[in-house]
Amino acid sequence: MDPIFLKPYDPKAHEDTIYKRWEESGFFNPDNLPPLKKRKKREPYSIVLPPPNVTGTLHMGHAAMLAIQDILIRFNRMRGKKTLWLPGVDHAAIATQSKVESDIYKKEKKTRHDLGREVFLKRVEEFAKESHDTIVNQIKKMGSSVDWSREAFTLDEVRTKAVYTAFKQMYEDGLIYRSARVCNWDPKGQTTVSDDETEREEREAMLYTFRYDKDFPIAISTTRPETKLGDTGVAVHPSDTRYAKYVGKTFDASFMGEKLSIKVVADKEVDMEFGTGAVGVTPAHSFTDWDIATRHDLPLKQVINEYAQMTAGNDSVKGKKVKVARNIIVEELRKAGLIEKEEKVMQSVLIAERTGGVIEPLPKLQWWIDTEKEFKLKHSRINGIKSGSTVTLKRLMKHVVEKGHISILPERFTKIYYHWIDNLRPWCISRQIWYGHRIPIWYHEPRCVPIPGREEEVSECEMTVLSETQPKCAHCNAIYIQDTDTLDTWFSSGLWTFSTLGWPEKTNDLKTYHPTDVLETGYDILFFWVARMILMSGYLLGDIPFRTVYLHGLVRDEKGRKMSKSLGNIIDPLDMIEKYGGDATRLSLIIGAAAGNDLRLSEEKIRGYKHFVNKLWNIARFILENYNEDALDARFNDTDQKFMDKEVQTAVERVTKNIESFRLDLAADEVYHFVWDKFAAVEIEFTKSALKNPGTKDWARKSAQRKLYDTLVVSLKLLHPFMPFVTETIWSYLPQKEKTLLMVEEWPA
Repeated sequence: MDPIFLKPYDPKAHEDTIYKRWEESGFFNPDNLPPLKKRKKREPYSIVLPPPNVTGTLHMGHAAMLAIQDILIRFNRMRGKKTLWLPGVDHAAIATQSKVESDIYKKEKKTRHDLGREVFLKRVEEFAKESHDTIVNQIKKMGSSVDWSREAFTLDEVRTKAVYTAFKQMYEDGLIYRSARVCNWDPKGQTTVSDDETEREEREAMLYTFRYDKDFPIAISTTRPETKLGDTGVAVHPSDTRYAKYVGKTFDASFMGEKLSIKVVADKEVDMEFGTGAVGVTPAHSFTDWDIATRHDLPLKQVINEYAQMTAGNDSVKGKKVKVARNIIVEELRKAGLIEKEEKVMQSVLIAERTGGVIEPLPKLQWWIDTEKEFKLKHSRINGIKSGSTVTLKRLMKHVVEKGHISILPERFTKIYYHWIDNLRPWCISRQIWYGHRIPIWYHEPRCVPIPGREEEVSECEMTVLSETQPKCAHCNAIYIQDTDTLDTWFSSGLWTFSTLGWPEKTNDLKTYHPTDVLETGYDILFFWVARMILMSGYLLGDIPFRTVYLHGLVRDEKGRKMSKSLGNIIDPLDMIEKYGGDATRLSLIIGAAAGNDLRLSEEKIRGYKHFVNKLWNIARFILENYNEDALDARFNDTDQKFMDKEVQTAVERVTKNIESFRLDLAADEVYHFVWDKFAAVEIEFTKSALKNPGTKDWARKSAQRKLYDTLVVSLKLLHPFMPFVTETIWSYLPQKEKTLLMVEEWPA
C-alpha cells in the first residue's frame, strides 16, 4: 500500500493534479480515445456546453449543469462511445456591456459615448477575456471533461461567419424584416430587450376605475392612467351585454388636455371580470393592445418616449417621468370627480434583468424574425417534412417535438413548450448597444453624386444592401453606412449546436456529432434558448439540434428561497470546492435533484458528502493494506462470492438503467448506498474477521482479498461519473499490471 493512504484524503492535494493528468492524456478529445478491447468502432455521443456569460463567476446553478453533463459524458465515454463535450462562452452582449459601462462610470465618471465606439469595445473585450479565464478555471475545478481544443466563443471569427450566413439566408427568404412594432424597451439601458432578458416582479399597485371625461359613456379600469393619453379605443367582450349598444361607435373625449377619439370594439381577449369589463386600448404601449388594435384597425398614438417621459398632455404632465405623471393625473381625476373606484392590487411588473429598469412597451423601428411567414425548406432530414416543403418556423418548432424527434424531460414541460410556440410573437433581434454582432445591413448615403459619364444610373442606386463588408455604391460616389444596432445575443446562441461544429462549412465534426445527443439546461430558459435552437437548426440545416432536452431545476437555499445577494444566502461553488472538494460538491447537486425539480442546498449537505468521499478513501486503504498480489490469481470461495456477485450485479444494472433514463439522482443514490450499506457495512466488516483469524486458510484469505479488490474496482467505475477526482486518485494507486486512467476504463458489464 502506498504511504499516501496513511493520511486522510485531502481534495486540495489531488484534484488539480488529477485534472492536469486528464488534460495531458488528450482523452477529453474524442479523436484521441484509445482503441476498444471488444469493439472496433466507437459510436459518437455529443453535448455542447450551454455557454456561460462572460460577465463574472459561475454560480451553483452552473455547477449543477456542469455536474450533470459531466456524468453523462463520463458514463458514455466508459460505455465505449466517441464522446465530445464541446465548451464555450457567450459574449452576453447586454449583460457584458452594462457591466463594463457601470465599472467605467464608477471609476472614471465617463460614459461609452465619452470614450467612443472603438475604444469602448476594446475595453469590453479586455473585460471579457479576464472573465473568460476565470470561468475556464471554475469549469476545471468542477472536474468537467470538456474538449478544450474545440472551445468556441459566440463572438469569434467562426461564429461570426455563421451569424452573418444565417442572417443573409433569412433576410433573402423574407423571414427577417425591418418594421416599427411594439417591443420591450429598457429606458435605463436604452435598448430593446427580449422576453428572456426580463423578469417579473410582483408589486403592489392601485387599480383606478374612471372616465376620460364627464361625457364619456363608459368607465375603464387601469393601473397606468398615464398611458391613457394614448388610447385610441375601448375594448369590451363580444358577450358583454352591458356595452353592446356602444360597440362600433366612436366618441370624442378630452383627457388631461389631450383630444382623444375613442372607438368601442368587441374583442374576445377582454376579461369581463376585470374592473368594469371595459379596457382602454393603448396600441403604442401594450403588446395586448397592439394586437387588439391590429385586429380592429385602430390608430397608434405614442405618448411616452425612450426615457420613460410623457410626450403628450397638458403642461402639468408633459415631459414628466411616468410615475410622476401618474400621480398628477390621478389627482386631477379626483378633483374632477371622474374616479369611481380605487383599490389596491398586486401587479406583475416586467423588469430588465441586467439593468433593473422597468420595461416600457414602445413602438420602435427594429429588425424582426417572422415565425409565421411561409417559406420553402431547402433541405430536410426531418421525418414528415420533405425538402422543398412550404412551412413556417412555428410549424418546424412544433413538429419535431410532436413527432418525438426531440424529447423534453421532464415530460410536463412539453405542454408548456407547445403553449409558448402557439403564442409566439415576431422575434425582435436588434439591440441598441455596441457590443455584439453588428447587423450586416448597409444604408446608402442621402447624397447621390453621379460618377462622370454615368449620370443616368443614379436612379438605380440601392437604398439598402446586405453585405459582409462596407460597400460603395456602383452608380455614384456615395458610400454605404452600416446599421448601428447589434444582434440579439440569442440569435448567435441559437446557432450554438452547429456553429460550434464548424457550420457553415461542411466539417467532419458537423457530420459526426450533429444532431447532438443531449441539451442540458435550466427549465427557466426552455422557451427562449431551447426553442430558438430548434428554430435555427430546423431552418438552416433541415434537422433537429439535439435528441433530448434535459431540464434541471433551480438550486435554492435550505429554506427553498432563491439565492441572492440581498438575502445573503449565496453558496459559492468555488468556496465549497475549497472546503470540501469537487466530488462532495458535485454529489450534493445530484442526489435528491430529479430532472425539472428545484434542489435545496446547504453547506451541511455538502459537508455530509465529504464524509462519503472519506469513507471511500478508507475503504480503499483497508483493502490495499490487506492486499496480497497473489490474490489476483486466487480462486474464489463460491459460497462467499455468490452473495456479493448478486449485490454488485444489481448495483451495476440499476445505476446503468437510471443513467440511461436520465434519473441521475437515483443512479447516484443507488451507488452511494451500495458502497456504504452493502460493501462497507456488510461485506468488509464480515471479511475483517476472516482476515484477522489466524486459522483462516491461505486460499480462503486470498479469495476474500480478491473479492474485496474486485468489488472496489467495480465500485470505483460506478462512482467515477459522479465523483471523478477521488475515484481516479484511488485508481492510480491500485496494483494494476497496465497503468490506465479510470476515465477511459470500460463500464462494468
